[in-house]
Order: sequence, then C-alpha cells, then structure tokens
Amino acid sequence: MERTVVLIKPDAVKRGVIGEIITRLEKEGFTLVAAKFMRLPEDLIDQWYYHHREKPFFPDLKAFMTSTPVMAMLWEGKDIISRVRAICGPTDSKKAAKGTIRGDFGIDVQMNAIHASENAGAAKQELDLMFHPHEIYEY
Repeated sequence: MERTVVLIKPDAVKRGVIGEIITRLEKEGFTLVAAKFMRLPEDLIDQWYYHHREKPFFPDLKAFMTSTPVMAMLWEGKDIISRVRAICGPTDSKKAAKGTIRGDFGIDVQMNAIHASENAGAAKQELDLMFHPHEIYEY
C-alpha cells in the first residue's frame, strides 16, 4: 500500500470545505491513517517549500500557508499518489476541470484548496516532516 500526504490549504479551510474534501477521498476507498488540524510553523514551511525559497513569490506563499491552520492528513491506498493527484486536478485551479477538488474549490494557482504529494519520495519526506510515528494508525 502506498501513502500520500494531503494538506487542506487555508483557502479551503476558510470556506469550510474540509469535510467535503475528506468525503471525496473516502469515497475513493482510501484509508485515513493520520490527521491533525494545525498551524504550520515557519521552519516547517521553509523545509516543505525549500525548492521555492529563492523565488519572488515565496514570502506570499509563506504568509498564505500560515494565515490559518491547515488540515494535515496521511492517506493510504493502492496507487494512491497518482489517484489523489488526479482527483485534485491541475495546480492552477483555473485550468482544473469541474469535478476535481481544485476545479470545484480552488481559486487560482496558490489558493488551490489542496496539496498532495507528487511522488513516493516527496510523500516520504512530507510524512517525516508532518507526522510522528505515534500519530499514525497502523491497521
């Protein structure tokens, strides 16, 4: 079984669609193995978005990601990484089809409702940044 980290971002938290997003993932047959509502510390954001640190939009991204708590989750399922990314739709919500999470709840590239790990390496790195072993439910 694969695992992926999913963050429900501040824009979706503010609009109260956490439950709707979780329901979509559950309906796909995925298993939620860890979850917490948390305010992201700045040092975690620096590590998470390390590849963007030198880009001009990074200060705005950091301010956005700390504007409210996020819903951080770890999901498990067969081929979950690619399947969740398909359910999310493209990063730019304006290009995302209706019926995808970003197409239905996103606003633009930054306020796109959700983050999902892009590959197994990123999922492992994000899991290690976000969750302690005792926070993960093992079936």
